[in-house]
Amino acid sequence: MVRPDKSIVKRFDSLKTHLERENPVLIDAIAGFRKLDTIGYKTGLIDSDDSYAMQISWWPLVSVLGVFSAGKSSFINSYLGEKLQKTGNQAVDDKFTVMCYGEENAGRVLPGLALDADMRFPFYKISDEIEKVTEGEGRRIDAYLQLKVTNSEVLRGKILIDSPGFDADAQRTSTLKLTNHIMDISDLVLVFFDARHPEPGAMQDTLTHLVENTILRNDSSKFLFILNQIDTAAREDNTEEIVGAWQRALSQKGLTAGRFYTIYNKDVSLPIDNESLRKRFEDKRDSDMAEIEERIHQVEVERAYRIVGAMEKQAHNIREQAIPAITRLKRTWSRRVLRLDALAFALAAVAIIGGALMTGAMGSLMGFVLSLFADPVSMLTTLLGLLLVVLVVHFFIRKLVAEFMAARLKNTDDEPYAKAFRFNTRYFRSVFSKDPVGWGSRSQKTIDEVVEHASEFVESLNDQFTNPSGKAKELAKE
Repeated sequence: MVRPDKSIVKRFDSLKTHLERENPVLIDAIAGFRKLDTIGYKTGLIDSDDSYAMQISWWPLVSVLGVFSAGKSSFINSYLGEKLQKTGNQAVDDKFTVMCYGEENAGRVLPGLALDADMRFPFYKISDEIEKVTEGEGRRIDAYLQLKVTNSEVLRGKILIDSPGFDADAQRTSTLKLTNHIMDISDLVLVFFDARHPEPGAMQDTLTHLVENTILRNDSSKFLFILNQIDTAAREDNTEEIVGAWQRALSQKGLTAGRFYTIYNKDVSLPIDNESLRKRFEDKRDSDMAEIEERIHQVEVERAYRIVGAMEKQAHNIREQAIPAITRLKRTWSRRVLRLDALAFALAAVAIIGGALMTGAMGSLMGFVLSLFADPVSMLTTLLGLLLVVLVVHFFIRKLVAEFMAARLKNTDDEPYAKAFRFNTRYFRSVFSKDPVGWGSRSQKTIDEVVEHASEFVESLNDQFTNPSGKAKELAKE
């Protein structure tokens, strides 16, 4: 039985310690992921130095994306109540900045390696993914990521990510890879646009990637679209036109529903002399900011549900997608190997007999065969020699077929199972065993237990965050 590496055990202990301190409600979820890991190890779906628990972020995650100079950093500083991020009209940082709470180490800036090597953070082993996109870039993880520590209480128990501007970038391909990764694992995504330039040509990439490519996602509700620095429109007296142009740009990309916000940072806003106009702008800003901050506050609750949902989804994925795919691939491999074995041995027999007939040596061949029956030692030696040849040919064929099939899985729906396929076709695996290694009644029972555990976990979350009468509790506001 494959067991997790010591490094994985150590990381689970570290994760448990973190959860006990920050989010104890999630501790029970660890057991479910460890059960899934045992199946992953046995079937070859994951390596012993990996874990399904590492494929999600255990800290509630809020990401801030958008174009350059859209006021992302100013928004973050205002929310945190401190000037953690540099601000300005030009791009001031070309890295993704992960911010987390830390009372003792507040103010410290750590390199990207601190994120790449820690499973508690959302960029664990992201250097491997960057390396797949651009060879050599995985070693330059510090050029893409940094970690900042703050003692701002609003960030206790959650992570905030500030992205570099979405537009032109020297590391564009890898930056897009990171952006996609962030969108997948975030509990809330704030997409910022600049009211000063509501529909520039440079914004089209952002609209395509952050709007058109996200509206069909199952979790599209976690995207909030924010038109920032709307105070600049007060002097132009065309606020409605600017907002309308922005919403038209979104609708052209397919976004016809959803919550849109118009805000500005009061600390760096332009003065509005007209009192009634200023009051109208302030009321709208305060109302929208209150909704945005409430959504940020709720991510701690949403993260708990997302983690249990990820656990249940992974269990169903193993049983309903991964195992059937591996089974199909392995049976195809077995069928091809046996056919090629038969063909190879048939061709060998035809070649031997045909050669004997063509050379007139058929009588000699028959005489040799009959002499074997008269000499048991010679017969045994010959049979062992033939068996060795058969085995060499067979293992050559099975390896050749496995490598051929694995290579053809690239860029297909079955690519995620290439590693498990190779695991199931190693030299000591029987070609007659068509079911995946490690998959049986016990594994199926384990999957059922995880699904049941997930259901019970949801009930426990409901008990904590609601009550039977339906009256909402004060969620983590004490």
